[in-house]
Order: sequence, then C-alpha cells, then structure tokens
Amino acid sequence: MYDYLIVGAGMFGTTFARLATDAGKKCLVIDKREHIAGNCFSKETHGIHQHIYGPHIFHTNDADIWEYVNRFAEFNTFVNRPIAINNGKAYSLPFSMYTFNAMWGVTTPQEAMAKIEEQRLKLDREPANLEEQALSLVGTDIYNTLIRDYTKKQWKKDPKELPASIIKRLPVRLTWDNNYFFDKYQGIPVGGYTAMFEQMLDGIEVRTNVDYFADKENFDAMADKVVFTGKIDEYYGFQFGELEYRSLKFETEVIDVDNYQGNAVINYNSADVPWTRMIEHKHFDDSTAEKNKTIITKEIPDEWDRDKTPYYPIGDEKNTEIFKKYRELANADENVIFGGRLAEYRYYDMHQVIGSAMSKFKRGGFNG
Repeated sequence: MYDYLIVGAGMFGTTFARLATDAGKKCLVIDKREHIAGNCFSKETHGIHQHIYGPHIFHTNDADIWEYVNRFAEFNTFVNRPIAINNGKAYSLPFSMYTFNAMWGVTTPQEAMAKIEEQRLKLDREPANLEEQALSLVGTDIYNTLIRDYTKKQWKKDPKELPASIIKRLPVRLTWDNNYFFDKYQGIPVGGYTAMFEQMLDGIEVRTNVDYFADKENFDAMADKVVFTGKIDEYYGFQFGELEYRSLKFETEVIDVDNYQGNAVINYNSADVPWTRMIEHKHFDDSTAEKNKTIITKEIPDEWDRDKTPYYPIGDEKNTEIFKKYRELANADENVIFGGRLAEYRYYDMHQVIGSAMSKFKRGGFNG
C-alpha cells in the first residue's frame, strides 16, 4: 500500500516523509505519542507557545536547510542569549567577554586570555574526559563556577566519567558577542513548532497513538521500506544491551505577571538548585501572549529507564561499543532506514537531523 512506513513523526521522520511525498512516493507516518512533532512539540496556552519538551531554537549555516524550513513557517528573529546564575551572580553564556568581565573584572581580550592561560590545564595529549577538556579550554575558575556542578546535575555523573566531546559544543569567544550560536540563520517559527510540522505533513497520512511494536509484522508488510526513528536498541530487542540516555522532568507553572525572569533561558549552575535551567516561554515569541500572564518551566535531570523519554545520548565508551553492534545490524538491513537522534544514537541539533534525512533520502536510504 505504501512506499514508506515512517515510524516517528519527529524531525527526521517528518522531513523524510515530506521529501518522499514531493518525489511522488506514498507514505504512512505513525507515532506512539498522541501528537506529531516529537520533542519539538509546542502547545499554546494564554497565547504563549510552550516548548513542551524543552527549548528548541532553530539555527543553521546551511542555506538549503534554511530555505527548506521556511517553506513551512515564517521564522522570527529570536537569538539565544542564555544567562547562568551561580550563588546569586549572573554570567553570560556562551563564555564571552561578558562572562570574563563578571568573573574577573577584565575588559580586554588580552586580559581575559591571560587569566585563562594562567589557569588552563596544559596537556601533552588529547583531553581524556570532560573535566580535562573544560580545564584545558577555560581554566579552573570558570570550570568550578559554571561547568562542574551543572555537569554533575545534568548527567548524574562526575565530569571525569564523561567524554571530552560533550563540552566541545560550548562556544568560547574573546568578543562582546553573547549570541550563543555562530550560525547565520536563527529563529523560532511564528505560531510554534507544531504548526510548522502540520504544514510539513500536509497531504500525508499520519496516525498518532499507534505503537509500532505492538503490531510490527503487519506494519512492516504495509510498505516497501520502513523508516525507523526510534531507539535502535529497542528495534533489535535490546539484544546487545540497553543504550543509556539522560532523561528530564519538567515542572511548569503559569504565573500572573508579565515578565518573571527577563530572559528565555536561565541556567542554574550551583549544586544547591535541583533544576539545570528555567525557561520562560513568552520570551521566545511574545507576539500573541496575554498581558500579565507568563509560563515558566524548570528543567530537572532524571534517572534513565526505558519507559522514560530519552533526550541526550550518553556517548561514553561503554555505550559507544554497544551502539556499534546495533549499527552493524542496521547497515546490513536493506529494508529499514534508521535516522534521527535515537536511531543514530548521537546528539543532533534540528538542522543536523534535517540534513541527515535529506542525505539518506538522496542515497536511497543507505544506512552506512
């Protein structure tokens, strides 16, 4: 009946479905959740578009990907400028001259660099873990104030136990530019992400509240190929063991004020605060927000088990070795295309998920 059965209506599955449909293919998209858009799902309350599964700021340097998403939504000009608070003092993220000024009182790049160089861990090899990576980049003061305890909260692991690659995502710059991303194109869809996904799936058959594994044999028989965007270890029955993720809990509150924290994203970096960050959703786009209403969400790291929502892959040595075994099975499977954060077990930004879907579609779904 279908050319493609697409399991998961998140960014990878939706992009693949759109590309395939535009190429004349017939697709069926199913999702276990009651809604489309995966973790990008947004919901309107009091005229405020809540990011239900954590903040999503679209950013890319790829003009083709930017042109693609603008087919389905108008994007505002939101720029992410998060703040970090530790013991009542505010620091700018990413690490910039604003951060170094708040930390040391310096006002020139030369002074900042001298402070970092004085404290920086100097190695004659590549950093072996997150702590070494951070100390070699920014030294002890910034590590102890803004990285160490936040990392322990976020990952429930000592920074010495985490791979160095995690901290490489954090921009460091010796300018007074506090734009978190370097990308040329940035913004959030006006009207929320869910509306954008609805446009992406226009004309495509979608079924929600459907558990693929509850009727896998029949679903597989409905299409020439399956596009699977869920957990790759679950697809293969956890036969090599379970891959680990960080999960999250969200505490959301509607507050009868116009402005609660003055910024969309504020991180809380000290060990005595249980949440890692607080989101005030109206600062992403307040164009339709009711007056004297705001919505905040506290984001709290949660222990992982297979029944919880997976957010961040833990790409340590143990999990990487497990994933390699699953990837070998996937590469040999000509009838299933694996794509997205969970199926590829890697941290992807939204534009990278779209890029992966575009690439795999162009290559005919080759997994290798």
